[in-house]
Amino acid sequence: MDQAYPWDRSSLKSMSLDLQHFKKLDAYALKVNVRNSIENLVSVLLREAHNDIEKVRAIWMWTCHNMEYDVDGFHDRAKVACIPADVLQSRKSICCGYAALFAKMCSIAGIECKKLSGYAKGYSYKIGNGFQDTNHTWNSVYLDGRWHLLDSTWGSGSVNDSCTQFICRYNEFYFLTHPALFINDHFPKEHKWQLLKQTLTLQQFEYNLWYKSAFYSVGLVAASPNASIISTDNGKATVLIESHSPALFQCNMNGIKGNCLIMLQRNGVRLEVYPQQTGTHSLQIFAKAFKDKEANYSHVLEYSLKCSSVDKNMCLPQTLLYPVGPSWHTEENGILKALPTSPIIHTDDGRCNVTFTRSTDLDFFVTLESDTSIVPEDRRRHHIWKTCREDQVELKIHLPHAGNFALHIWAKKRFDPGDHDCALSYLLSSQNKNVKWPVFPQYFTNWEDGYELVEPLAGILPSNSLTQFKLKLPGIATAWVQCGEIHPLTLSQDGFWEGACHTSGGSQVTIGVSKSADSNVFWSLLEYKVESHEKSSYSTTSF
Repeated sequence: MDQAYPWDRSSLKSMSLDLQHFKKLDAYALKVNVRNSIENLVSVLLREAHNDIEKVRAIWMWTCHNMEYDVDGFHDRAKVACIPADVLQSRKSICCGYAALFAKMCSIAGIECKKLSGYAKGYSYKIGNGFQDTNHTWNSVYLDGRWHLLDSTWGSGSVNDSCTQFICRYNEFYFLTHPALFINDHFPKEHKWQLLKQTLTLQQFEYNLWYKSAFYSVGLVAASPNASIISTDNGKATVLIESHSPALFQCNMNGIKGNCLIMLQRNGVRLEVYPQQTGTHSLQIFAKAFKDKEANYSHVLEYSLKCSSVDKNMCLPQTLLYPVGPSWHTEENGILKALPTSPIIHTDDGRCNVTFTRSTDLDFFVTLESDTSIVPEDRRRHHIWKTCREDQVELKIHLPHAGNFALHIWAKKRFDPGDHDCALSYLLSSQNKNVKWPVFPQYFTNWEDGYELVEPLAGILPSNSLTQFKLKLPGIATAWVQCGEIHPLTLSQDGFWEGACHTSGGSQVTIGVSKSADSNVFWSLLEYKVESHEKSSYSTTSF
């Protein structure tokens, strides 16, 4: 019975299989080393096979692990051995040899097997190019009253980008693959061997999105758009990918990272791509299962992206780390209930706030990064002000100038070894050319969680002016502000230390405290600079 298309997501295989059932048989097949004849090889392989499915499995495992793709033969077909006996001796061939040997071994084992030829989206395939001639060969086997598809060539490994080296890497995906998935990259010359209730045309095959086998191996199930060639709309293209388990993603355009926002969702990801040049671009998407943290990213999708217009306001910083915006991944890293929920914060006046709840014993710091800013990185950090009230965190960000910035929150458990990881990223964007906020005041190590600065927030104070100060400092006995002379601050009924200081007394203003009224030990908490009479380049913006 033919399968329905598209895929029903029930299984990657065309029959119900428990791969653990093959564990002993697989191990046995990998140890078999017979070269003198195909008949003797099959005889030895079938000693541990007790039914037709196990016979096919033993032949499959031996073929995938004992054959090498002939890259020289791929470039010069005169050198290729495709006769089964010759293939066994050399253990090297291209797809025709793999399929011929597999069919011969199945025939000896009493399994009905067909050798199929057709069109495949493999090494030499380029999106948008139509097929002229058939370019690949694979097999179909008859088991339990139905035909099933497999490709031992692709099951054994792949070639490198230049097709000069074969990389032996077993791929389970191409063993008894569900026909609705096999049709993603295999189109048989005889349409009936699609094994689908409603067959596709070659034009549909060429048009459809190229799903790599790794797409399904890492737990992904669907993508939109489903066409291989897509276009931007007002300078942006959007790709949605659905998964049935948490996954992480990367994105390249023309082989270079960047110009793509990766936003994780509970069951997948949303990608927004902003090409900065018109024309046709190659968009490659990579993924890995979140549970396999040490694994490499696998190439899962590829689009040809046509861009007719560019959104220059969305020139993303190369320093922006992904994923962007709050997600389940953010929570895994100890940052909960983060606001805003949007990954992009547009701010007309150059100011914005980020709030979140931090998990127990979470240690974190924040950076503000830019590709184009003339403000040094260490100074950009002073454009962020952090206030912690128990597990509640508020970040105030005052941008030094217009542009796009990457805000990164780095976190780890306080007592865990190793470095901090980027737990949350935001893209901050201000296109207002009048934005030019000063730094926040410098705080010293004595500034504790629970302390709160109300005013002044600007770290550079105007000269010859009376400045009001207001802070919340739990557990402090006395507080003062100094600019030349010392001016005590007064504790108000609502728990704020308040007072004023004239900035004519020096070039800096310091706030100091003591935790005991009887102690002579004082600590400096904050330091402000007083701008000179000539206006500083970091003067406060007014709107």
